[in-house]
Amino acid sequence: MFKKLDEVELRFEHINQQLQEPGIANNQSNYKKLIKELSDLETVVGKCRQYKNANEELQANKDMLLSETDEELRRLVKDEVAVLQKTIEVLTEDLKIMLLPQDPNDGKDIILEIRAGAGGDEACLFAEQLFRSYSLYAAKNKWKVELLSVSDGNSGGYKEVIAAISGDKVYSTLKFESGVHRVQRVPKTESQGRVHTSTVTVAVIPEAEDVDVKIDPKDLRIDVYRSSGHGGQSVNTTDSAVRVTHIPTGTVVTCQEGKSQLSNKEKALKVLYSRLLAVEEEKRRKEASAERLSQIGTGDRSERIRTYNFPQSRVTDHRIGLTTHQLSEVMNGDLDVMTSPLIAHFQAEALKMQSAE
Repeated sequence: MFKKLDEVELRFEHINQQLQEPGIANNQSNYKKLIKELSDLETVVGKCRQYKNANEELQANKDMLLSETDEELRRLVKDEVAVLQKTIEVLTEDLKIMLLPQDPNDGKDIILEIRAGAGGDEACLFAEQLFRSYSLYAAKNKWKVELLSVSDGNSGGYKEVIAAISGDKVYSTLKFESGVHRVQRVPKTESQGRVHTSTVTVAVIPEAEDVDVKIDPKDLRIDVYRSSGHGGQSVNTTDSAVRVTHIPTGTVVTCQEGKSQLSNKEKALKVLYSRLLAVEEEKRRKEASAERLSQIGTGDRSERIRTYNFPQSRVTDHRIGLTTHQLSEVMNGDLDVMTSPLIAHFQAEALKMQSAE
């Protein structure tokens, strides 16, 4: 760990020197990358320097204990040693996590896709509620949510909703939300008060940049048509809706939320690029370790990563055995109660793997 800390500090200083060079800002792409890397390293370097300072203070206090004879002063120094040792333990654990190999997508914005699975109308209603929960959570984190596509349910709710979410640490915070979310509750149409089970699939896809995916324009078919449904009457007067088909893979993306055909085309391409990048990354990951990038399942009732039980006000994440009775808070956007333990769990798993190596 100490060697890696020295490497991080050297890289931090090197980037600082690069940014002082004349004309560095002329290459905007490289300049932005350096600024981003410097920002990422700054937190680690700050923690690293706290760690080194605490160790220096600890050694100085230990040296004092060897030479000091005054018992009162020795007691004070011993107390200080105990505090510093505890501080160093905490800083060590923090640094171990910070020095874990980073997911290259962690700093990216996301495409959030929510689809109704098993359960018909009830699944559509829950898909809308789940999207509302993520939207409220995004607002609390000062993230921007841009609606890209909505397919309304027959009796309310959403069959499908797709949105772009941008902001600080969006993907790293929400990436463990991908999967099947199961809801257990009494539908409004249920006359005998029986609890029904429905499912919704969630996909959190890191947003692709232009350099991430190369697509031959000849492989795209772009259709335009009259917008309808969600979005209000103002979008229904022109052929502003766009459907983009990637012919080699059969991937289809539609967008009709904006009034501008050009805007809808750009949004549809953004989703298409991100989906294709996710597929390519999944292939690479499966070839390397048989681990899926994004396991969203088929929507069958037997598959789930999380269950929302409304009669008991209970939310359970089945991957880590976490249960909370804060269902109302979760549905109103207080998702930290779920996301924080998930992040901590998978960081701990990564540390175990690193130690085993």
